[in-house]
Amino acid sequence: MSSRFAASSRSQVPPFAVMDILARVDGLRSQGRDVVSLCAGEPSGGAPSAVSAKAAQIHASGRALTYTPSLGTAELRAAIADHYRRWYGLAVDPAQVAVTTGSSGAFLLSFLAAFEAGDRVALALPGYPAYRNILAALGCEVVELDAGPESRFQPTPAMLDAAASERGPLAGLVLASPANPTGTMVDRDELTALSDWCAANSVRLVSDEIYHGITYPGAGTASDVHSPRGVCAWELDREAVVISSFSKYWGMTGWRLGWMLVPEELVGAVDALAGNVALCPPAPSQLAAVEAFSLESYAEADAWVAGYARTRQTLLDALPALGWGPAAPADGAFYLYAELGDQLARFGDSREYARALLEAEGVALVPGTDFDAVHGSRAVRLSFAAGQPAVEAAIERILRFQGA
Repeated sequence: MSSRFAASSRSQVPPFAVMDILARVDGLRSQGRDVVSLCAGEPSGGAPSAVSAKAAQIHASGRALTYTPSLGTAELRAAIADHYRRWYGLAVDPAQVAVTTGSSGAFLLSFLAAFEAGDRVALALPGYPAYRNILAALGCEVVELDAGPESRFQPTPAMLDAAASERGPLAGLVLASPANPTGTMVDRDELTALSDWCAANSVRLVSDEIYHGITYPGAGTASDVHSPRGVCAWELDREAVVISSFSKYWGMTGWRLGWMLVPEELVGAVDALAGNVALCPPAPSQLAAVEAFSLESYAEADAWVAGYARTRQTLLDALPALGWGPAAPADGAFYLYAELGDQLARFGDSREYARALLEAEGVALVPGTDFDAVHGSRAVRLSFAAGQPAVEAAIERILRFQGA
């Protein structure tokens, strides 16, 4: 049936292909197929035990779960501030901590508060597609920086100079370290150079630090030996926006809880926007999440990271047998981003390779086109958050598939 109305032009952003793949995974499993999914960036272990126990206690108590303040409960904001003291040696005022509905809520609120429609905001390519899509929906001009293996898939001041010269002055830079999909990081010197460039050019830095804590210091990585969990942008500039989450290091994806460190001049705007957009983050998640900062929870999360490190090494060791092309070093997070090499001659592009692999062998990967519209047709992303058994099974099936 036709309608006089249509969806807005600002809503015409591409869908996240990984969601379509996950839907196909569910469909195959409903048919009885055994599918190994290395798609979602979702830790398989779930929340730390202390968080789950606290949540059970909250729900069993029968207490009313009412609205909280727009920027989160005072207890949780104080606990997050103390987390920055513990990990980074930073003194953070809880009044500058905004608890959000996932890190996704933090990106929306920070972009709304920091940028005007028409502002140019730079980000690295390949990169997390939601940055680009949220900015575009808000009317910002997205400036993609072609950051390849020469710069470890991270932006550089030289790239920013070139972008500003070609496109005009920038208003913002979105930086992710560790990054999705590559897992690469900037070290302290690199972050300092980017932060200094932003300060000198009146560019707001938005630092995505949701994978902090999931890092693999050692040979061949850019992880800072003095900051093994990652370098926080607020160590360098308090006018940066820092975004983090309970989803990755603590494995609390479905709890929909994130946060940001808000520059003083943006606190009022973020507070007002948060109250209008979502009223408040989920109350039960906030009440339980305080336990994420217990010594027990940190220890559990660190044990999961040690497991990711072993699984990462399994994947890296398998690369010669897989015969793919260049791969990002995966300094952190739980992704391997690699070109497909000779497999491109057989399948044409990464979308067709991923489709054929899923149908033939029941292994789900994400084509690189989700993250890079220019070069992504040559690459795939594997999430090894699914754990060692899943990754070992996937490697065996991929080898069988490619040998067919």
